[in-house]
Amino acid sequence: MRKPPIHKSFLNAFRGIFVMMKSERNFQLELFAFFINLFLIFYLKLSKLDTVFILMVSFGVLAAEIFNTAIEKICDIVQPEFDKRIRFIKDIAAGAVILMAILSVITGILVYWKYIFN
Repeated sequence: MRKPPIHKSFLNAFRGIFVMMKSERNFQLELFAFFINLFLIFYLKLSKLDTVFILMVSFGVLAAEIFNTAIEKICDIVQPEFDKRIRFIKDIAAGAVILMAILSVITGILVYWKYIFN
């Protein structure tokens, strides 16, 4: 199979993000949180280092959600009926998202605390 031109690869990737935005409630909520963070970055005038921390965990949560959704969709294709093994795989993928979300909340508290309470 031939690889598509680079511009088509980018278009495919952005289409994937758009599909997530349109169809996945958790991704929509996480994207909303991302935009709140963008607002706070500018409103509170975060340092470059603090901005990097916030952006890294924000994009980490979004990427984890995309991987989780991809794993769930593949599992649904492989085994449409209930299967304990598939449930286990889906739970593990969801666990990765939760861990990244917990890290992002901890990072947000540590970063924003000094801007809000100082």
